[in-house]
Amino acid sequence: MEHYDDLITGRKWWSRLYMHRLWGTDDNKIAQQVLDFIPNDFKGQLLDVPIGTAVFTHAKYKQMMPAKIVGVDFSEEMIDFATLRKQENNIENLILQQGDVGNLPFENESFDCVLSMNGFHVFPDKDKAFVEVWRVLKPGGLFCGCFYIKGQRTVADWFARNVLERKGFFKPPYYTLAEAENKLRSLYGENVQVSNSNSMLIFKCLKF
Repeated sequence: MEHYDDLITGRKWWSRLYMHRLWGTDDNKIAQQVLDFIPNDFKGQLLDVPIGTAVFTHAKYKQMMPAKIVGVDFSEEMIDFATLRKQENNIENLILQQGDVGNLPFENESFDCVLSMNGFHVFPDKDKAFVEVWRVLKPGGLFCGCFYIKGQRTVADWFARNVLERKGFFKPPYYTLAEAENKLRSLYGENVQVSNSNSMLIFKCLKF
């Protein structure tokens, strides 16, 4: 955990090597692209699952003070790190809680936006997670985020299967680009926008 933020932000030489040579991506740019889907003056209720350490989102949330933000993560360690970041940045509109994306403790149609960055390749029951997100999202609501997809970069696929999966960081099965788009369209119809940066899918969906 003490190296997590360094790894995904590429702020150390070894983490830049990991991201660019292995994954061929820049998570900072991907995170910014996803966060740009959410207006800075957003005033509704937002669910961030998994919240992680809030390393990419805390600056955005600082600009969204009228919003009510709930951050959920299955890992209590992640919640602890996010809590420290919340306190250091005085983000008073952020509530943090441990929870399971497959059984979200919220009423139907509770949120105007659901954000999920780097989550679905970790969730063991992806179908249930997609259904739960759809359930808690209001009609007209925004669902956006990013996650790993297979079939785009051979070295990344090998590393996901043989290292990250064996250590329990990633959970199969994984979607191809086409499978991920089809899954999103099965829930959100034509209101789906997808792109990818090598093995990372970037998506934006509207629920109608």
